[in-house]
Amino acid sequence: MEGKKDTLVLIDGNAILHRAYHALPPLTTRSGELVNAVYGFSLMLLKILTEIKPQCLAVSFDTAGGNFRYQEFVGYKANRPRMDSELAGQVEKVHELVRAFNIPIYEVNGYEADDIVGTIATQAVKDMEVLIVTGDKDFMQLVDDDKIRLYMPTKGLSEAQIVGEKEVFEKMGLPPAKIVDYKALVGDPSDNYPGVPGIGPKTALELLKRFGSVENIYQDLGQIESKSLVTKLAEGAESALLSKKLATILTDVPVTLKLEDCVAQDYDREKVIGFFQSLGFRSLINRVAGEKNKADLGKKKKVKVEDQQSLF
Repeated sequence: MEGKKDTLVLIDGNAILHRAYHALPPLTTRSGELVNAVYGFSLMLLKILTEIKPQCLAVSFDTAGGNFRYQEFVGYKANRPRMDSELAGQVEKVHELVRAFNIPIYEVNGYEADDIVGTIATQAVKDMEVLIVTGDKDFMQLVDDDKIRLYMPTKGLSEAQIVGEKEVFEKMGLPPAKIVDYKALVGDPSDNYPGVPGIGPKTALELLKRFGSVENIYQDLGQIESKSLVTKLAEGAESALLSKKLATILTDVPVTLKLEDCVAQDYDREKVIGFFQSLGFRSLINRVAGEKNKADLGKKKKVKVEDQQSLF
């Protein structure tokens, strides 16, 4: 990414929303409204604005209803429990938070946030470097040190790692471009697609180092000495190709990035302060208010929200 100055930060909204919810203890307003996911998402936004200082910022969320992957494979994500009602009740508040910061939200019916982020990132690299904020390792397939890297929380929300090609290789044993081929072979329990039954991580790595891709493996099955392995691969051919399709993040979703709408820091601080006041986020108010505002706001009546200032 050397030689480029401007950065677009793309936040995988659903991944950070879930991480915030599970990372923080239950926090409630005086009226008893649960707001721990909203608080955690707020912390992440402020961390990005103050530490990364991007020129542009955007967020993407999944939309209600299915997407094309469910049509391709009926069991897609079938093993995942429904969103906790306590988290579902905070989703709209998180949207309000993002809008208060004047950050555009990109959503497209029928597609996952992953695909929208992948598409926007691909459009943006013509003009600037891209940093994707997510806890989802699926995004490793998009990493390109000259264009796209990841910002991945590693300990709750308090610590994060910049993930480039080196980090992907250290973690997965493969370069980013081979991640989808790896998942095509081993599957993904989280998303509930099988890969090739009987093929584990070690065998998948060996096959990809030798042949380079799933397609090449199937073109050269005759070169594989182990008859039992050939049988597993042959019987799992359809599953392998389907799994690769399910694992691949799309970069051609019908959505257009408008950089002029994504200017970071371009928000009404009074609006954000008002939002934080309504939820009792006192320490966060102090982080966006000027010194004069801090003095004025310090006189306002406190509400019962347990601030977790030690997180950052």
